[in-house]
Amino acid sequence: MTNSAEVRAYWDAAAPRFDDEPDHGLRDGATRARWARLLDSWLPLGPADVLDVGCGTGSLARLLAEVGHRVTGVDLSPRMVERARVKLVAGGLAGRFLVGDAAAPPLGDERFDVVLSRHLVWTLPDPAAALKEWVSRIRPGGTLVLVEGRWREAGAAADPYVAGADTLPWHGGVGAEELADAVRPLVAELRVEPLGDDALLWGRAVTDERYGLIARV
Repeated sequence: MTNSAEVRAYWDAAAPRFDDEPDHGLRDGATRARWARLLDSWLPLGPADVLDVGCGTGSLARLLAEVGHRVTGVDLSPRMVERARVKLVAGGLAGRFLVGDAAAPPLGDERFDVVLSRHLVWTLPDPAAALKEWVSRIRPGGTLVLVEGRWREAGAAADPYVAGADTLPWHGGVGAEELADAVRPLVAELRVEPLGDDALLWGRAVTDERYGLIARV
């Protein structure tokens, strides 16, 4: 099992280079616009309260804030959170970012219209418990959005994660069918949208499994 201090240190170290990945930094206008359209198709109309768990450097949070959503981001890495704050301030946008465990956000009894997570569940020691926690934070009629996949690169020896990562339940990612089976008992309905064939989302062609799971509570 992984050590939370080591995990925090790993992502703190990754923060300065994190936005170099096209789908992380969304620096290319076409990639940015594609993510914006995708999120718009998944989220409810009108301003919504959105919890972005594992928010990283806040690129998706910024897209949501730009169209009027009220965004709260949570990430274990203080350096990621600081970059997210700076990113929204630079855009003249409001957003709240907290350092904390994305699997158990430090938000008391707060509830949200949407809980969003991208590329996170494979890092969690107990993803089933996290899914239950996230759904419990969604208001009736709200939406859970998970952007996930089975990462070809995650187990590569040249790019290791922290010690013990190979014991994580979903080390290397999780397939759409398995994640849907885990989420289905918690929600009223769900659908899966394949994303691996859309090179614009990732800034390049990819060969691993990538998808969005959208569920209604």
